[in-house]
Amino acid sequence: MAPLDRPQPSIEAAPHAEWFAFVTLFTKEVLRFWKVALQTVAAPVLNALLFLLIFSNVLDRHVTTYGEVAYPTFLIPGLAIMSVMQNAFANSSSSLIQSRITGNLVFILLTPLSNATFFWGYALAATLRGLVVGAAVLLVTAPFVDLPFAEPLWALAFACLSALLMGSFGIIAGIWSEKFDHLAAFQNFLVMPLTMLSGVFYSVAALPPFWQKVSHFNPFFFLIDGFRYGFFGQSDTDPRLSLAVGMLTTFVVVAWAYRWIAAGYKLRQ
Repeated sequence: MAPLDRPQPSIEAAPHAEWFAFVTLFTKEVLRFWKVALQTVAAPVLNALLFLLIFSNVLDRHVTTYGEVAYPTFLIPGLAIMSVMQNAFANSSSSLIQSRITGNLVFILLTPLSNATFFWGYALAATLRGLVVGAAVLLVTAPFVDLPFAEPLWALAFACLSALLMGSFGIIAGIWSEKFDHLAAFQNFLVMPLTMLSGVFYSVAALPPFWQKVSHFNPFFFLIDGFRYGFFGQSDTDPRLSLAVGMLTTFVVVAWAYRWIAAGYKLRQ
């Protein structure tokens, strides 16, 4: 992997130029999903609402939750954080693969952007989309139940970590994929299974001991469980452990994505 030979800003111009470049790239990425909000925001909210209506009626009396917490109430935080993760991933991955296939990524690479500006412009826009969709899911579904907020700062911390993790992973997927089929493979064979098997629709404590142990190898479980702790003050594992695992996983994925950008891996193809 040869380093990406992209012009770097001069020392004198760097502070102001880099900030302006970041704001420009970030705004471009935000407008990209906001201009089609019916597809990028409203559609995921509708999907979450359908999940709530169907699963809460079918599984209400068959799923064990936290003590007296009703299943529809238990389900809503899981749907919200699932939407955060999936939409953060979708934003950065789809943007990069489209830019690479259409050839307009070259116009960004020719500018004197630093590697950090390139990375954070895409990653934070993806994070914002994930948080916007997650908040919208909560606003639309919360009126159906009496949803508590026992530890709101914990919920916010796990939401931000989840969005940044998946936004960064979307950058990796967008760089690695050479066509939309490859990106769909990431979504269908990695992101979706890890999300669905992480306790979105059930409490891991209700699983047999063997599958409980297997679930603890899934980093998504810790993010979802920690986010749910922010609502109920209860969780399947210690929220401090969940936070540590989430921060470590996010650091590894962020470093991986940044390394690929700095090396120029596949960005010229």
